[in-house]
Amino acid sequence: MQYTLKKSLGQHFLHDENMCRKIVSQLKHSAGMRLLEIGPGAGALTKYLLEWEGIEYIAIEIDNEKVEYLRKAFPAIKDKIIEKDILKLTIPFDGSFSVIGNFPYNISSPILFKILEWEPQVEEVVGMFQKEVALRIASGPGSKVYGILSVLMQAFFKVEYLFDVHENCFIPPPKVKSGVLRLSNLHDPFSIEDKRKFINLVKTAFNQRRKTLRNALRGILPADALLKSIMDKRAEQLSVADFVSIYKEYLK
Repeated sequence: MQYTLKKSLGQHFLHDENMCRKIVSQLKHSAGMRLLEIGPGAGALTKYLLEWEGIEYIAIEIDNEKVEYLRKAFPAIKDKIIEKDILKLTIPFDGSFSVIGNFPYNISSPILFKILEWEPQVEEVVGMFQKEVALRIASGPGSKVYGILSVLMQAFFKVEYLFDVHENCFIPPPKVKSGVLRLSNLHDPFSIEDKRKFINLVKTAFNQRRKTLRNALRGILPADALLKSIMDKRAEQLSVADFVSIYKEYLK
């Protein structure tokens, strides 16, 4: 059975077997683990994941044509694949689980917010992203690309930029560079009790990143907070710990 590439879903399929094996090898593999693969596509990573014994595996794929292809090409996946939009999926396991995927670049940020929603149960994520996005997630304060996802993912995960993936590893070759990240759950190192309030703080600060925090956060912080010297800074100058301090002092 053949399959087609759908531009509407941002599909570029990884065909370099050495790269496929390299990506899969970045994930910690243990007996009894639960694993969610996001966007298996034509099965570039799937065929290696299905070789792992003693794991509970689920794949989620929105494209019906790819679902049918996978079921025929890899019979072992028949009852392990869900045809659904990842952004509409309820948490797929009862206990802790890991995530792997060549994430669709057009929805990689929403996927990360979904993972953030599931964070208490997500042990590890190994994912391929557009390189620009991957570098943004891994960047630190003071960088022009440091932003909302940098702070939010680093508040809960150890973020590691692992390696680049060359365009020629794909069919068709994308017009953007790609990179692979590993996110390892730090199990709420900052003891953030209300994740929604923390997310809102970070989003509000960066949505007007050219403004000082005093102006950007005026609508959500009390007047006395705006008098603090840290409010002279812009969002990109604050560390994750700085954001946590503001959250704990005024929004907790």
